[in-house]
Formats: sequence, structure tokens, C-alpha cells
Amino acid sequence: MDSIKESGYRKNFSLIVTFIGLISALFVLSLFLAFNFSKKKIEGDFISAKTNVLEESIKPYNDFFLNKLPEISYYNGYLDSVTASKFVDTVLLKYPFVKKVVFYDAEIRNVRYEDNGLNVGDFSIGMKNVYQFGSYIPDDSVKIFGLNSIPNNTTLENFNELALKLYTFVQKLDTTKMPSQEDLFSNFTNIKPNRIDYFNIPRFEDLKIYKKMIREKLNSQPVYQQDMLSFELDPLKIKIKNNRPLLYQSVRIEPVTYDPLDTSSEYITGEITLGGPFSAYKLYFISSKSFVKKEILSYFFPIAALILVFYALLLLVAFLIYRNLNINHKMFRLQYDFLTNLTHEFKTPVSVIKIAGNNIKSATSLSEKEQKLYGKILDEEADKLNGLMNKLLAFTQIENKAIKLNQDEVDIVDFIESTIDAYQLKYPDFQLSYEVTDFKHFITDPVLLGSLFDNLVENAYKYSPPNQKQLHITARLIKDKVVLRFKDAGIGIPASEINNIFKKFYRIQNQYNQAGSVGLGLAFCKELVNFMKGEITVRSVVDKGTEFKIVLPYNS
Repeated sequence: MDSIKESGYRKNFSLIVTFIGLISALFVLSLFLAFNFSKKKIEGDFISAKTNVLEESIKPYNDFFLNKLPEISYYNGYLDSVTASKFVDTVLLKYPFVKKVVFYDAEIRNVRYEDNGLNVGDFSIGMKNVYQFGSYIPDDSVKIFGLNSIPNNTTLENFNELALKLYTFVQKLDTTKMPSQEDLFSNFTNIKPNRIDYFNIPRFEDLKIYKKMIREKLNSQPVYQQDMLSFELDPLKIKIKNNRPLLYQSVRIEPVTYDPLDTSSEYITGEITLGGPFSAYKLYFISSKSFVKKEILSYFFPIAALILVFYALLLLVAFLIYRNLNINHKMFRLQYDFLTNLTHEFKTPVSVIKIAGNNIKSATSLSEKEQKLYGKILDEEADKLNGLMNKLLAFTQIENKAIKLNQDEVDIVDFIESTIDAYQLKYPDFQLSYEVTDFKHFITDPVLLGSLFDNLVENAYKYSPPNQKQLHITARLIKDKVVLRFKDAGIGIPASEINNIFKKFYRIQNQYNQAGSVGLGLAFCKELVNFMKGEITVRSVVDKGTEFKIVLPYNS
């Protein structure tokens, strides 16, 4: 039976080891996959997050292009140099990438301009005055063109490009339906590298008049005011907003033709074109591999922590299963030993009683001496059976709190002396002594106290070598507590077993337990003391002896 039991336990233990090995392998594999996932994720982000950096960086430009430029149309062509100067000041202050602004105070009329502007038939777009504004433009250079003077070719070229675009749009205009705002905005705007030109958008009624002016000369010879602003842009003044500073070590603006000489494998680079008037430039991203690795690890560590927690939970489950198997194994052994020893304990007195009974039955006649001998044997063996049954019954009753704690006055000196007298009569070689200090009487349950004394005194005799069977009992009153000590000179208890001796069915393996022990004695003492609302502790040195200390409440 033991071999079957041990074999089953070994198989269970092997399963636990296999389970731990499997989850450990899965843990390592999960970490490996998580790291690769983190690496690919961050490397993918290095490519995809460039768009986010670009969008954040050009937000001011988009605001300028979509919101600030259309404000020019609110003036309906009636901007003058003072109003234009104020408008440009707000632009230069809010949008640092705007380097210079040229303001064309223009007009459209049905009479040709002889000196400048765009003339197609009797449709003319000409400049009255031209002003330039910027942080580095001297005050005496603000006005660069007026009546009877010719601007430089560059200024004229900028104006004529947009004027021609306006003329083309008006010529193709379908006057039966309103053009969309997108059509108007795109045709009155001219985007060039590092420059945006913008004509204020006329009202639809004015566009219809422009259409007539292209086709014929009107008798009224109308004149319409138009304003054009040319914004010179500096892409290097765009403020880069690196919203992934842990991913991109450096982000800067470079020409699209920029190609670094250092192409070391220690760096990761990327680029994205700015677009629009800045299409000749790009955002250039560069990070060292060690820098990117930090971001990979910062992404990986939380995933690894979750995997570790899950792994720890699985280990905890494995440990609990192992502990449960171990406890079950120990409980199985304890129960097996208990049944074996209990059977032995019952078998011996039963066998003796049966033999004595058979002898009595088979004898033709018994002498008085024989009658007394058999009577004594039957009485002693019956007492053993009764004592064992009473101990098991009392243990069960105490555990289930099925008995009531009696409160009687006990004379401690008489109680100890009666116990010593009984055991010296039972074991003549047993040396018992006692000492009582500071009290003589106290209230307790004498039956339970007697059971406690009997078990501890019996153990002191049983677990002592033949030449050292001695026990000293002390009783003291300390701070309203009765302190009882039972000190013997026996074989002692190993330190590793101290925490187990009060467990039910537990037996220390030694030569004194070979004759059979149920393993209930000290467990019974522990339950008795707890039931009496006390405490029991033990100190022991192997081959020197053991001292049990019992603390009970003092009631006088």
C-alpha cells in the first residue's frame, strides 16, 4: 500500500514539475514575442508618426492659409496702406514663417493701362500703388511703386501671374450659376515655392460685370477696386512640434535634395515633404538605434509586467495544487497511521481479554489467586479500551464544543500530589517533584485539568530514557494567570518538529513510537487548553529534555 501511495504521489509531483516547465517555456516565449511585437510596433511608429509631427508642425500654416488669407476679401478691395500695414502686423506676429508681404493696391477697369498691368482688349487689371512690409524693411522702403513709376520685374511678374489667373477664371465663368467657394479660393490664389499670392474674391455681381468687360466696352467705363497680397514665406521659420520626443531624437527642416554624408547603421532616419509652398523642403527625422531601443523597452516593459503577473498567477496555482497534494498526501499518511495504530491499540487489549476469557472458560476450576489475576488483567485491559475511547470521544466533543466547561475550586497542591502519587504507584522508577508559588486555590474544570496532567505526565515518562525518567512540575501565579510548567529530562523534540507536535495524528518518528501511538496526546492537550481559554507552548533541546508551559486564566 505504501508503494502505491508513494508512486501516486510521485506521479502527481511529476505533473506539477511538467506544468511549471511548460508555463515557464510559454513565459519565455511570450516575452520573446512581446519584445518582437514592441520592436515592430515602434519601428512602424517611426514611419507612421512622421505624419502626426508634420500635421502638428504645419497647423499654424493651415490656419494662416484657410482662415487668415480669406480675411482679405472682407475689405472688398478697399484696403489702403495703413489698414494693410495693421493687417500684415497681425500676420507677422502670429505666423513667424511669413517673412515679407507685398501689398498691391489694384483696380479693374474697362480702359487699358498703358504702363503696367494686364490688358486684354478693353479689360484691364492695373496697379495703383505697391507697398512692402516686413521686420527688416526700412521705413523709407515701404512704398515701392506708385503712379507714374515702374516696379521691378519680379514684383510685376507676381502681380501679372495672378491677374492672368483671375482673367482666365472670369472668361470661363458661367454666370448662370454661383461658383463654389473652393473654385473661387483656388482661382484667386497663386501658390509658388515659398510664396502665396492672393486676390480678394469679388462679389458674384462684380464677376458678372468683369465678364461683360471682357466681351465689350461698357459705356459706363466702371472701375472696381481689387487688393492683392503676396506673402513671401520662410520654411526654416516653421516651428517643429515633435509630439514623439521619445521616438524622434532630432527633427529638422531640410531641402528635399538634402542627403546626409553620414549613413552610419547606428542611426534610423526618415523624411516627409512639407508640401504646398514648402514643397521644396522636408522634415528630416533622425534617431540613434540606442535611442529608439529605449522607446521599444518602455513599450515592452508594461506588456512584460502583465505577462509576468499572469505567469506568477499560474505559478501560484501550481504551488497551491502542489501544497494541496502534499497536504492530502500527509493527511492520507496520518490517517493511515492513525488507523494502523488505533487498530493496534485496540487489538492488544482485545487479544489479552480474549486469551484471559478463553483461559477462564477452558479451566475446570480456578484458584482464588488465578481469579484475582484474571480479574486484574480484564480490569486493566478494559480500562485501556475505555481510556482510549474516552479520549477519542472527549477530543470530538471539545472540537465541536459539545461539552460544558465546569467551574470548580481546585486545591492545586492536593491536585498535583494526587497525580504524583498515582504515577509513582504506576511507575515506581518515575521521579516526580513539584513546586507551587503565590497561590493555592483557583477555579477551573478539574476533569479537563486532570486529562491535561495525565497526558503530559504520561508523555514525560514515555519519552525519557530508562535512567532519566524524571519530571518537575511548577505552578505559579503571574499577573492574574496560572502558569504551569512540566519539565522533563527526556529525549527532546527536534526544532523542525516543534510546529507539528500539536497536530492531530502526527507522530515523531523515533524508537519510543515504535510500539504504536495514535498521535492524539499533544493535539488533545492543545484542544483542552484552548477550550479552557488558555495557551500552551513548548521549549525543547534534543537529548536534554522538554518543557511544556501552560497559561490558564486565574479565577479565585
